[in-house]
Amino acid sequence: MTPIHLGAVNYLNARPLVYGLELRSQLFSVRFDTPSKCAALLHEGSIDVGMIPSIEYLRGHGYRIVPGLGIVSEGPVASVAVFSSRSIDQVRSVALDTSSRTSNALLQVLCYELFGVDPKFIPMPPVPDAMLARCDAALIIGDPALFFDHAAAGVLKVDLGEQWTAMTGLPFVWAFWAGRRRALTAEAIDALTEARDAGVRQSDALAAAFCGPARAARAQAYLRDNIRYTLGPREEVGLMRFYELAAKHSLVEDTGVLEYF
Repeated sequence: MTPIHLGAVNYLNARPLVYGLELRSQLFSVRFDTPSKCAALLHEGSIDVGMIPSIEYLRGHGYRIVPGLGIVSEGPVASVAVFSSRSIDQVRSVALDTSSRTSNALLQVLCYELFGVDPKFIPMPPVPDAMLARCDAALIIGDPALFFDHAAAGVLKVDLGEQWTAMTGLPFVWAFWAGRRRALTAEAIDALTEARDAGVRQSDALAAAFCGPARAARAQAYLRDNIRYTLGPREEVGLMRFYELAAKHSLVEDTGVLEYF
């Protein structure tokens, strides 16, 4: 049997979703990339299933979602933030992390719906010093955002997960497994669910191994306190609200329909 080609995100928060999959090489082959790259690989057909940014589901063709699994926050997410040299209502330019898709769209929604600003958005590699040298603020995601010492840099941190939940009262779905209609068997779906369950149980060990001793405590707290891995009915409501607002501001063509394997 040819293994199913999975594209996973190369950040700490994805590790519980792929726990033990390397031991199931007859069923899966796994590669790791940035969120934007995972989406691009799925769109071009280079992988069968990708851990894609949630906004990219609407930019694909006939994708199905693996039921029950996602990267979710409710309240502060810690790893997706705008770092700014001035208050958010005074920002006129934002450097957007080129690793991102969903976070870039969420920031634009929040700018229009909550912050009351319409800044210039400039895609840039996630290098905080260079981003902040060029723009008033920088959107950074993943581990670079989680471990960036904004106080030492003299900038404000605006957590996008926290702002979304404050505005809507809902969780935010950052990413999930998705692929084309016949990409996964029932056995593969069960294996992905089992990986998530085992990975959540082992999150402290995963965080320590991935980040090293100096960052272990922060990483462990992050996986315990900021990130959830269940895509249930309430998360679906939050996801569809995001899609509605993204469509309202012409970031996607329409809201789509959630379809599952």
